[in-house]
Amino acid sequence: METCQGSIPPDLPPLLDEVFATDGLFKRLYADLSALDFPAHSRRRIELEPSAIAIAEWSPTVVPGLLQTHGYARSLFREGDRRASEAELTSKVNKRIARQHVLKGSSPPDFSVIICESVIRRKVGDADVMRGQLAALLKHVDRPTTVLQVLPLSAGTHGLMDGPISILTTSDGQTVVYTEGVRSGAIIDEPTEVRNLSRSYDVLTASALSRDASAEMIRKLMEAS
Repeated sequence: METCQGSIPPDLPPLLDEVFATDGLFKRLYADLSALDFPAHSRRRIELEPSAIAIAEWSPTVVPGLLQTHGYARSLFREGDRRASEAELTSKVNKRIARQHVLKGSSPPDFSVIICESVIRRKVGDADVMRGQLAALLKHVDRPTTVLQVLPLSAGTHGLMDGPISILTTSDGQTVVYTEGVRSGAIIDEPTEVRNLSRSYDVLTASALSRDASAEMIRKLMEAS
């Protein structure tokens, strides 16, 4: 670090904030720098995360990035780019894991996340990777600021079938929705659209399993893996 070579360890910014009592300044600066390495379509969302007081996510295909383990993220990146070098994979994984610091610290945002049952049943990586990811999800269930729910396949159709969304509310009262495709994404801030998508998310929470029932499903799958 003294020679300014190599990447910044993701656990360093929060340590600097703690030592210098800078109220998250180093975390925010690190997030701003990290955002530059993400695709343009997702950069705005990455920039908003550190200032969010509430984040709500619906993920129908994979565990959301904010909850992924190193092994799970690495497996996804490996499948996404078979030509990537080990160094490139490590860099991508570190940047993704670094984002998770927004859920830690003295004042984390309220985090609500709904994942489809298929997400916890779909094998990503080997058995150890998947078991580790399921165990990590169970730890998040116990966090007081996190509400994790599983939408069972038996729930049928719903208003968010098109893909994943993230609803971010910042400390200044701004609420935006980020939608994402395979190679594209968009920030929606038009009030009517934000309200409609937020309402669809609220409906989805009612269709999903309770917090306890979701944890039990995850636990059973982990024990069977």
